[in-house]
Amino acid sequence: MLGTALAVAIGSAVTPVAADPTGGADAAAWTAAADAPPQYPQVAIDWDVPVTMSDGTVLQANVYRPADAAGRPVDTALPTVLNITPYTKLVGNLIDSIQQIPGVSEPVLDFLAGLNFAGTPFDGITELTQAVDGGGLRTFGVNRNLVQNGYAQVVVDARGTGFSQGTWDVLGPREQQDSVEIIDWVSRQPWSDGAVGMSGISYSAINSVQAAALRPPALKAIFPVEPGNDLLRDIVGTGGALGVGFMPLWLTLVNVLKFVPNVQSILQGSFDSRWLQSRLDDPAILIPELANALTAPTIADVRPSTLDVAQDGQFYADRSADTANITVPTMVYGGWHDIFTNSEPRIYQDIPLEPGRKQLIMGDGYHVNPGAGFGRPGNPPRLDALQRAWFDHWLKGIDNGIENYGPVTLFQQGGGWTTTSQFPRPGAQSERVYLSAAPSGTAGHSLHDGSLTAQAVPDTARLTVAPGLRGLCSRDAAVGTAGAAAILGSACTRDSRFNEAEALTFTGAPMTAPTQISGATNVRLNTVLDRPDGFWAATLNDVAPDGTSTPLTHGALTASLRAIDEAKSTRSANGDYVDAKPALTLASRQPVVPGQPTTVDVNLLPTDAVIQPGHRLRLDVYAASVPRYLPLGPMLVDSGLAPQHIQLDPSRPSFVNVPFVN
Repeated sequence: MLGTALAVAIGSAVTPVAADPTGGADAAAWTAAADAPPQYPQVAIDWDVPVTMSDGTVLQANVYRPADAAGRPVDTALPTVLNITPYTKLVGNLIDSIQQIPGVSEPVLDFLAGLNFAGTPFDGITELTQAVDGGGLRTFGVNRNLVQNGYAQVVVDARGTGFSQGTWDVLGPREQQDSVEIIDWVSRQPWSDGAVGMSGISYSAINSVQAAALRPPALKAIFPVEPGNDLLRDIVGTGGALGVGFMPLWLTLVNVLKFVPNVQSILQGSFDSRWLQSRLDDPAILIPELANALTAPTIADVRPSTLDVAQDGQFYADRSADTANITVPTMVYGGWHDIFTNSEPRIYQDIPLEPGRKQLIMGDGYHVNPGAGFGRPGNPPRLDALQRAWFDHWLKGIDNGIENYGPVTLFQQGGGWTTTSQFPRPGAQSERVYLSAAPSGTAGHSLHDGSLTAQAVPDTARLTVAPGLRGLCSRDAAVGTAGAAAILGSACTRDSRFNEAEALTFTGAPMTAPTQISGATNVRLNTVLDRPDGFWAATLNDVAPDGTSTPLTHGALTASLRAIDEAKSTRSANGDYVDAKPALTLASRQPVVPGQPTTVDVNLLPTDAVIQPGHRLRLDVYAASVPRYLPLGPMLVDSGLAPQHIQLDPSRPSFVNVPFVN
């Protein structure tokens, strides 16, 4: 049984780390600098400054500059921080304005940050509001602390969004070219000293990574918060299934916001008719394709335009930055339960800079609560303090020690904040843990209570699981909704027992020593389907002595899309997959032969955790995970939502390849 033998053999002790994840005295100085009275008392704003691209399209920018007490902008040339957003400059300005309301903003923000619903069904609210004082609000758009301490900041509406002309290119080649041209424009302004940094959250973080890979001369550093770089596998079609919890709402949000007009231009009689025409020409970008992908009953009914965005190919190649081409200092922030967890560690790994000039921070949060808990005792500094220190060092040349932070700062699930030299941690080595039908005695609530064993066992059982809707109350649901479903509370997000009533569970024996896991996990299943297609979802869980089953990482696969893209995948020394990436193309689709055993590899996202003594490792296997995933319409029809089977067979073992740390 998994437990004593396995814990002694692999990962029997947690390797101590010398560095301080809080940043120590240096971090205290970074926070003190961010909280000190500003160098300049005011901020001067130039609204809706036109920036003309090489194709004649006019983008709109707000320029924020430090000003004296009378509101006059200083005449000093300054380094500039650039943010390019699809959510309209109005959203960033609204967040900034709320934070500036005298006598109101600070008490309200303090109240939200201090909410504590621990021990109640509403504890998920506390998990989300912990981001209020973690610095994420300042890094989203306008950071007045930067501006009032000697920076210019420029916020630009991406092409086809906000007040900018053109058709929204959704992180495509034209938008990337715009980024390069905007950086050049910024560097040539009289208020700029020629040095540009880029920052922002999510979409803005992605286009900063894309811009850095194109090497515009004036770009000197980036601070991307929650960036992605493999958009198909990150959020659109993970494992061949659409991310229906996030994508429809996000696309609708951007397409609606782009119709918000520049009211001032209307009042002044200078309304931009070209702006309006571009909206009318393409009012709902990518929404028809999404609807077609979800509803088409057969492959023949899927339109060519839908296939462009529903499968791997040129559309996604055009939107994937060559991160090996990045040469500017980069600090990446991500989270183990973010929608871009798949990409964040890989972006860091692929940047060819020495540690220190590149840094990675991985927290325990969701997409909507970046920096949750940051700045509190035992946690890293606030995100805005890190952002300020990063740009102070790399844009202003201030010797503040930020290059010595990390370089890899990880929230170790089941433990706490740690630092290490790399991710996965040194000594991480994938090892097989086998699925057995024998009961573990720990999951009587599940559809089937099986075991995990260190050695293969001669099981020949067939275990059946059917699709269900309990995934609505799960960590998968919270991840898939960018964190919104976390409001349902930890009974859903941090304990899978409700969801496990629809799962095949496989649980190991209690660990006898702290056992570390670091990296990606692969689940190999020998399956049998009764239909030409099916869907598999899996989570790796930490089971506490009281039975709480906390999901650490998750993954999914549409059975007919099981072919692996070897160029994107990695294997361990014995040939087992460590990180199996499905090819996700129509050409690689292989409908399942009903009744015939079929091997599938389900890739679980990278994570970092420590399984404490007395805790157990558990694999949950599901036939659905709504609303996190939903197969494309034709695959859903082919599955018939029929029950599915794992066939335990010693000649074709099912196992989990777990990255234990020696």
